[in-house]
Amino acid sequence: MTPRLEVDRLIDDRRTRIIVCCGSGGVGKTTTAAAIGLRAAERGRQTCVLTVDPARRLAQSMGLTELDNTPRRVEGVGKDQGSLHAMMLDMKRTFDEIVEAHADPQQAKRILANPFYQSLSSSFAGTQEYMAMEKLGQLRRSDEWDLIVVDTPPSRSALDFLDAPQRLSRFLDGRLIRLLGAPARVGYLKVLNAGLSVVTGALTRLLGAQVLKDAQTFIAAFDPMFGGFRERAEATYRLLQTPGTAFLVVAAPEPDALREASYFVERLDAERMPLAGLVLNRVHAPLAAPLSAARALAAAETLEAAPDDAAGSDRELAIAALRLHADRTRIYQREQRVTATFASVHPAVPVAEVAALPLDVHDLAGLRDVGESLARDGARGD
Repeated sequence: MTPRLEVDRLIDDRRTRIIVCCGSGGVGKTTTAAAIGLRAAERGRQTCVLTVDPARRLAQSMGLTELDNTPRRVEGVGKDQGSLHAMMLDMKRTFDEIVEAHADPQQAKRILANPFYQSLSSSFAGTQEYMAMEKLGQLRRSDEWDLIVVDTPPSRSALDFLDAPQRLSRFLDGRLIRLLGAPARVGYLKVLNAGLSVVTGALTRLLGAQVLKDAQTFIAAFDPMFGGFRERAEATYRLLQTPGTAFLVVAAPEPDALREASYFVERLDAERMPLAGLVLNRVHAPLAAPLSAARALAAAETLEAAPDDAAGSDRELAIAALRLHADRTRIYQREQRVTATFASVHPAVPVAEVAALPLDVHDLAGLRDVGESLARDGARGD
């Protein structure tokens, strides 16, 4: 039997300080993160929800006009004991904050104005993932919240932030960075060795003299900060591996979504990250009537073939009800099959289900319904 994920027990455990929600797009991951954050706040936790997904759903569902790089309090939540804040990662602003915090004012001014830095901080591959690690580390070190819920990007790149320390180290220790930094460190007027001169000349032709100069100036100013970046990223990576962190994989009961969920489970296991379980969203409940889909369709066809005066005035309603019953039964059976396939591959992963809702979640009341559904499903395992 598949173990149940007990969400209330997870969020009530004061040793749980970080919950990371990951999963593919369109499975309700942002809603799940918000619902868990809201439920935790209303159960007495000082909670902050950090989204790396640029979608606006989180702000809308919490009644906020906007989300930015500063945690904003959600009014009307947890006034007596807990509290709920929410924010959306701004990778450039986070990068700027790091520079301002770890460089002297003149050095910070030079770095922030540097064109190479402006490009790097806005669009360099991997910057968003690294900044997510930085922001998570900042929130955790501030100790202002005793629970941080992270909503990761809606794709396999949701776990790319786990690679941030190694990727940053490879970038900082890379040959190109050393070559670009060498002229700045020894001075432009010194005579460089022939090999470096050839490489610098090639880079000048490739990048242009001004771009190369901007890069060298940036590296010279940024060089003293490289070590701190690496250390903080590695510290946050280790934090994610501790028992105080819990990863939740979010999926829908569909083949593609559960294949992605299987990938996330295996990746987290390979990285030795603490997996709390699987949240299965939009699950259709079994119908109470003991009528198979085939029998329901057969009955509908019989009614359709009957003479008008033999079926009664409610015939059309009965036909529609029977066909709806058949459709819902087929959906339920299909969901059970694909869920069973996942469970056969990952039998030890606890699962909590959220019932399919008739409408999209767009406010705090809807988030509460999702949280209650999660808690009810987990309680069935007691």
